[in-house]
Amino acid sequence: MNSKTQKMSIKTMTFGALLTALVIVLQLMGSFIRFGQFSVSLVLIPIVIGSAIGGPYMGTWLGAVFGATVLASGDAAAFLTIDAIGTVITVILKGTACGFVAGLIYKLFEKKNQTVAVISAAIICPVVNTLIFIAGCFLFFYDTISTWASDGNAVKYIFLVLVGGNFLFELAFNIILSPTIIKLLNYTKKNI
Repeated sequence: MNSKTQKMSIKTMTFGALLTALVIVLQLMGSFIRFGQFSVSLVLIPIVIGSAIGGPYMGTWLGAVFGATVLASGDAAAFLTIDAIGTVITVILKGTACGFVAGLIYKLFEKKNQTVAVISAAIICPVVNTLIFIAGCFLFFYDTISTWASDGNAVKYIFLVLVGGNFLFELAFNIILSPTIIKLLNYTKKNI
C-alpha cells in the first residue's frame, strides 16, 4: 500500500470513527423524540453519509452500531421482554441492512448523478430499516402485538401505531436534509 493510499485509508477510517460517535450520540438523543411508542431514528443521516463516503461496508458498520445502540439504550425493551433473540435479530439486521443497501444504492447512481445517488440512498435507508422492522414484528411478535391492539388487528397496529409516524418523519427528515448531505459529501471527498 503506497503512502497516498494509506493516508486516504486512515482519513476514511477516522471519518468513519467520527460518524460512529455521531450515530451513538444521535440515537441516544433521538430516544427522547417519540412518535407513538418508539423513538425517531435521527441516525439515518450519518449512516447515509458514511455509506456514500466509505461504501456499503462503512454503511453496514454504522448500521450495526445504530442497532447495538438501540438495544443498549432500552429503546427495544418492550420487545426484548417478549422475544430477546427475535429482538436482537430484528434490531441488528434492520440497522446493518439499511446501511449496506444505502451504500449499494449510492454507488449504483454516484457516477451518473450525485444528487440522485444521495436522494436515493436517503430514501432507501429508512425504507429498508422500516421494512425489516415490520418483518420482525410479523415474524417474532405478531401474537403479542395482536393483544396490544385494542381491536386485535395487529396489522393495523403495526402500520398505524408502531411504524406510521416514525417512518414518515424519518423519510421526510432524510429527504429534506439531502441537499446538506450533498454539500457535506463534496466537502468531505475533497478533504479525505
